[in-house]
Formats: sequence, structure tokens, C-alpha cells
Amino acid sequence: MNGVLKTERLTKTFGGLIAVDDVSLELQKGELLALIGPNGAGKSTCFNMLMGQLKATSGKVYLADEEITDLSPRQVWRKGVGRTFQITATYSSMTVIENVQMALLSHFGDILRFLPRAHLLHREEALKLLDLVGMADQADRHCAVLAYGDLKRIELAIALAHSPMLLLMDEPTAGMSPKERVDLMELTAKIVRDQGVSVLFTEHDMDVVFAHSHRIMVLNRGKLIAEGDAGEIRNNPLVQEVYLGGGTLFTSEVESHA
Repeated sequence: MNGVLKTERLTKTFGGLIAVDDVSLELQKGELLALIGPNGAGKSTCFNMLMGQLKATSGKVYLADEEITDLSPRQVWRKGVGRTFQITATYSSMTVIENVQMALLSHFGDILRFLPRAHLLHREEALKLLDLVGMADQADRHCAVLAYGDLKRIELAIALAHSPMLLLMDEPTAGMSPKERVDLMELTAKIVRDQGVSVLFTEHDMDVVFAHSHRIMVLNRGKLIAEGDAGEIRNNPLVQEVYLGGGTLFTSEVESHA
């Protein structure tokens, strides 16, 4: 596998607080990597540095061997990084397909030039993306009337609109029902398999993490404390101590304490 994302000693401080502390990680092409940890561990801060929304205090970020540490969010996006958020950010006044068309218009640089007839452009490409996430039959419905799980699927289609090599998913199943969580992560795993996209995601639902991750990294108080597959992480004494004060890492227990 080829390296897609690499960080070297990535650190972020806010005054005297060290939010991310000397984090080095690598993500390979076609890999689904989970970054987990208790609340306040530094996961979202790490994501924000990767995407350029926060500037690192020190350290470096590389995308396919090109340094992107100091780039703006839009520059990082242009390099081939997509992102979904804990809370969906679709336009509720627009239809499903119009939301995806807006992302395609931005990708192709058409927003200002064709704004008056934007709804006519890239419709076929938008429908293909919606079909990929199982939402093509909802294309002409307004986002305001959709269930939250459906909005998460639309957000995924939007994130895929510029054919990213890397997708950052910040708690992708937050607010979803158990079945919606399973369906969304099975869809994400399929996209990874079929398209070779690399995914780095944070998640509190250990069922999701253990079922779908190729590899898991654990962050606590800004530091990486463990790395491995589901079995290795489940049985790691330090991870058990962080989550449960030394108990066995059963899924239901983790969810209630994370």
C-alpha cells in the first residue's frame, strides 16, 4: 500500500494547555483507520490541524509526500482531502441534489460563473454520487424534511464530490440510530474497497470501530497511547485503564463511559 497521510510530531497548544502532543501517524491507500479516545483526548483538534482549520504549534503534515502543514482549508481540500462533521452542514432550503450540485460547482470552479442556472449543471454527476450513497430516489426532496441519517449520507456524497484521496470523518455516526450507524459504516467500508479512498475517522461507538477499522489508534490527553487491530486494542491494558479504570473492554461498557 502507498502512504496517503503522514504526520510528524504534530503538536497543538493553547496557552499552557497541550491539546495534541507529539502525534505521529501514517495512513495507507485504501485503509480505514479509526482514531479513538475519551472526550477531550484531542481528536477533533487533530482533525482541524490536518484540514488546515487550526495551525499546528509544531510538527508537519504530509499528503502523498507533499507537505500541507500551513495550507488553508480550501487549499487542503483542493489537494484531495474531504471532510464530514459531527453535525451535518447541508443547506436545508435546498433539495438533496442541489446540495451535491453546489459541491460539484465549487469543484469545477463554476459557482460564480453559472450561479443563475446552477440547478441545471452537473446533475448527472450529482445523481451518480447520490446513487453511491443510496439517496438517488430522494434527489428532489428538500433536506429540511429528511431524517438525520439521510442527511449524513448526503454529507458523505458532498464530501466525495471532488474525488478525494483522503476522507476525514469526525464522528460520522453521531446522532444516528444503531441500524443507521451500521448502514453508514458498511457504505463507507464499501467506498474504501471499491474506490481506494483512504479514511481516517473518529468515533465513540466501539461496535462501529471494532467492526470496520483496519487499524485503530488511541489518543488520550493529546498523546497516542496505543495502535493495533481490534483485538489488540480491546485487550490493551493501558487502553482499558483509560476507558474503564482497568476493566475489560467490552463494547457496551465503552459506549457508556466514552
